[in-house]
Amino acid sequence: MATKAAAKRKPEPAFETSQSLAAQMAAFLKAGGEVQQIPNGVSGQTQGPSRQITISKK
Repeated sequence: MATKAAAKRKPEPAFETSQSLAAQMAAFLKAGGEVQQIPNGVSGQTQGPSRQITISKK
């Protein structure tokens, strides 16, 4: 007997995603969570070598 491959799930409409995020944010804040404002240009990577590639002419 042949079986069908699993059907791909349709992405949720953006409106539902926005509502879901808003509900999650409200629950997070209600539980005492805080939102931090991070300045532009600040990176979360604090360790390790830079991955920036420098190309120089010799």
